[in-house]
Amino acid sequence: MTLIAIDSLQQDIEHYGDQLDRDGYCIVRGAAPRLLVEKLGDDLRAGFETTPLSRGPFYGDTTRRFHGLLHRSPRTAGFVLDSLIHGLAERILRPWCDMIQLNLTQAIEIEPGGLAQPPHRDQDMWPIHAPGVEYLLNVMWPFSAYTAENGATRVWPGSHRRQDEIFIGIEEAVPAEMEPGDALLFLGSTLHAGGANVTATPRRGMIISYSLGWLKPYELPWLAYPPHVARTLPRDVMGLAGYRAHRPNLGTYEGRCPSVLLDEAQNGPVGAIDMLRPDQEALIADYRSGLVSVDLDPLRTRAG
Repeated sequence: MTLIAIDSLQQDIEHYGDQLDRDGYCIVRGAAPRLLVEKLGDDLRAGFETTPLSRGPFYGDTTRRFHGLLHRSPRTAGFVLDSLIHGLAERILRPWCDMIQLNLTQAIEIEPGGLAQPPHRDQDMWPIHAPGVEYLLNVMWPFSAYTAENGATRVWPGSHRRQDEIFIGIEEAVPAEMEPGDALLFLGSTLHAGGANVTATPRRGMIISYSLGWLKPYELPWLAYPPHVARTLPRDVMGLAGYRAHRPNLGTYEGRCPSVLLDEAQNGPVGAIDMLRPDQEALIADYRSGLVSVDLDPLRTRAG
């Protein structure tokens, strides 16, 4: 990549990042080649044709949803690692974590005749919210045109700044109308809802979302991509999908970074290895050297 291309990418990240900060959502037109999106849709066609309808008042009984898209089509990885999209996820989330993670990959089909989804904020999957902290970034990629008539996702601009309002009037919502190749990005704090499909044909697409690396993800990646599957997929993608420890020492396997499971040669016992941030290692070094002293109450001291 040339310096000009790098500068252009950074300008795009700043441009769309500013829109996300201001409105809680943005649409990137032509984010991916339409042909590539159509090929991915073809790869997932069997999933759409064989997956039973969803159940429940939130999903609705006229939608189909299936996951694990990284092993269903090798093309999915390119969307997960798209430089602009991934750069925006880093900008939004990295201030609050050591690394970001893949929250889910989900294909969605809205059949004709169903009800609109209840308005919601995806961050409400987690019960505790710190003011000003963003927990996830959603990216919706349409496989067919998204229109107001076929159930295009509705978003409430600025709703990420109105957290005390559970519902906001429908007159303030806007349908995210898109063509294949476009991408809708919206924050976990943004009020949104799938629309009702009043046409005669299904609406298909997928959503890829990224979250703070220390949160429990929507889709458990170790079950979606067990080690024997993960070894067949790109390592950088599997790092996002759980095969990388979040410092300090979160999400480990036998006390080590779970990336050890991607090495087929690793068969015997392994010893624990710290996964600490540099500032934590420096603090420990200062403590060991006597630069930092701590008064400990011996009655409170425990072997750890």
